[in-house]
Amino acid sequence: MWERNLITTVRGEFEVFAKGEGTPLCVTHHYSEFNETGDYFAESFTQRNRVYLVNLREAGSSEKAVHPYQLSMLETILDLEAIRESLALDQWGFAGHSTGGMLGVIYGIYFSDKLSFNVIVGAAAREYMTFSNDCIYNPEHPHFSRMQELMDSLKHPNLSVEKKRDLKVQRTKLSLYYPDKYEEYFSLDISKGMSAIRLNFFSREVHIFDVTKKLPMITTPTLVICGRHDVQCPIEYSKEMGESIPNATLAIFDRSNHYPFLEEADQFYATYLSFVEGLAK
Repeated sequence: MWERNLITTVRGEFEVFAKGEGTPLCVTHHYSEFNETGDYFAESFTQRNRVYLVNLREAGSSEKAVHPYQLSMLETILDLEAIRESLALDQWGFAGHSTGGMLGVIYGIYFSDKLSFNVIVGAAAREYMTFSNDCIYNPEHPHFSRMQELMDSLKHPNLSVEKKRDLKVQRTKLSLYYPDKYEEYFSLDISKGMSAIRLNFFSREVHIFDVTKKLPMITTPTLVICGRHDVQCPIEYSKEMGESIPNATLAIFDRSNHYPFLEEADQFYATYLSFVEGLAK
């Protein structure tokens, strides 16, 4: 189980879960709600780092938003910086998957000097749906209709626990290279929720999200990872980041979709370990 803490900052109080020993590493996701059971992505780093898993504003027991703009990506990074300062850390690493990786991009642009390194997995530096037929949220994608059907079904009131779990499993399988391995990948006793208000704000903000011209401003060592078959944030966006972030390392996983840290877990950890150990040389 993860250790639960309430961190008081100049921007409010935030719920932070901690696990592992080593150099400090911040992990979060833009609209997930974490608890003591942790998170599959965050768990990937606990062998090497002291991982701080952060519930953002309006997630879990963290501070509420007084104004809508406080749910934006930039404001979220300012909250993370306040947490780092309250923990009395001069620097920490950051690792984010999917929308968490998008936060990592913003973090690197504005606060590279506060990051010892940055790991961006299955993410993008701009809106990723409109111009890529490889994205499952693009109407031209062959599984677009099925994904929309599952998402609409999950919104229905009075769903049984069993039915909701089944729908979520089906939705996740659409983002796996080997869907039949779902039970193998997601075998730990880990559960998490979702902040609807954060998701709703992101669903609007993402349509005007594009920081590609600012990627050269990222000076912290950056590892960009993507599954070759990622249907959520297609590989072209990771390649774009790998080419535009100075001295970035790009790693592509050939037998992964959106979850390389589970689909090719051993290779993922070896790649991460090689990256961070290389920084010490």
